[in-house]
Amino acid sequence: MHLFWFKRDLRVEDNRALARAAQDGAAPLFILEPELWQQPDMAGRHFEFMRESLAELRTSLGRLGQPLIVRTGDAIEVLEELNRQVAMDALWSHQETGNDWTYRRDLRVAAWCRERGIPWHEFQNHGVTRGLKSRNGWARDWDRFMAEPVTMAPALRPVDLEIGTLPDASDLGLAPDPCAERQAGGRAAGLQRLDSFLTTRGRPYRRAMSSPVAGATACSRLSPHLAWGTLSIREVTQATWTRQRALKAASKADPTWRGALSSFSGRLHWHCHFIQKLEDEPRIEFENFHRAYDGIRPSAPDQDRVAAWAAGETGLPFVDACMRSLRATGWLNFRMRAMVIATASYHLWLDWRAPGLELARLFTDYEPGIHWSQVQMQSGTTGINTVRIYNPVKQGLDQDPTGTFTRRWVPELADIPDRWLQEPWKAENAAQIIGRSYPAPIVDHREAARTARERIWAVRRGADYGAEATAIQHRHGSRRGDVRRRPARKKSATEAQLELPLTGETT
Repeated sequence: MHLFWFKRDLRVEDNRALARAAQDGAAPLFILEPELWQQPDMAGRHFEFMRESLAELRTSLGRLGQPLIVRTGDAIEVLEELNRQVAMDALWSHQETGNDWTYRRDLRVAAWCRERGIPWHEFQNHGVTRGLKSRNGWARDWDRFMAEPVTMAPALRPVDLEIGTLPDASDLGLAPDPCAERQAGGRAAGLQRLDSFLTTRGRPYRRAMSSPVAGATACSRLSPHLAWGTLSIREVTQATWTRQRALKAASKADPTWRGALSSFSGRLHWHCHFIQKLEDEPRIEFENFHRAYDGIRPSAPDQDRVAAWAAGETGLPFVDACMRSLRATGWLNFRMRAMVIATASYHLWLDWRAPGLELARLFTDYEPGIHWSQVQMQSGTTGINTVRIYNPVKQGLDQDPTGTFTRRWVPELADIPDRWLQEPWKAENAAQIIGRSYPAPIVDHREAARTARERIWAVRRGADYGAEATAIQHRHGSRRGDVRRRPARKKSATEAQLELPLTGETT
């Protein structure tokens, strides 16, 4: 008996490990692990998206000959029990670059397999290379991997095992996590998103991606499907390439469409680029990339500030609107993701781990490799990226010029005139609202930004800073620019990376 273990690859198409395992009659298995769902970065919205995807996957596998087998419990205990029942000959799966808990669980599973002489065959899932020695040539290898043929869904051999039931979130002890506008899980929903983006929604992508209003429609919204593997990054990349070729061959080229898909295609590369960082150095989920930043912020965060920021109660209207929107939808466009973590890290001077966990739980599309790399990048602790301290008032004026987004999510400011919406404490009627129905700013954002900038740059001017930054660039950099220790008047290629989405997702 062979078993195929689904993890973050919840699809039957372009699932190479499944196709190969099926040749040996492997039975499809998913293990719901209660301990995983008690980790501080996991939440009910992740579980519900995954559960919807699993239900659809079970149906798809049934059509291929064998429905998905579901077991609940510790992975080792589940595998041990199945081994007693069917005498396992091999275990198959894709590689997973998950959080620290899944990393350590996989080490335990590998040891269990070795002790019992059971081969565990792990296949590369996307453009992340396990055991990578050097980033040189990584982009070329990514292109080659994405150009390989998409694997068709295989036929499966039925097995004599109970398929088991899909538990609810409450069965795993997950707290209620209301998210009224969360995206639906499942491959069908992902394919619909992909098609609508490439044919209609994506045309204004390049212009609209920075807007929290327009971006909700113009961005691909594929990130949760890529995070949970209902679509493969190869499928999305090849569909994008096909659409680009069609646009290029059209008699009347549409420069807006071509520019949009050029930007989108570039961001698909960054999806795997950031996951590769965590694959190569798992410690970055907990520790600063550059150790010179150790201790720069309090290790025990101000919980009142964390709570106010997470609830959208900072008194900074645009920041609060973004956090409230995220809580209700599970999604936020990339520039606003960058702004909210930068505000937490610089203006509120919080160590990135605490707000990073809050965001991990709120993002339906939480992808550990992308998330922790980008949280550190926007907090200024990577050592190789330019410090970018967003002005939350200016961002509101620039990205929400009509106030539509802010007024929807911060209705307490309904009586504040438009000209003062992003600085309501300056309005003539401020005394009637600020400190009553809406809080006063918990920091002076200009003074807080000035202080943060001085602290960060004091570290960067350290005598030994450059040597470690160079080592980080060599290990993790995109090979698109030199490490810069001081600000340059002209934006460097490394600095240009800051225009990328906070999660590396094009969504």
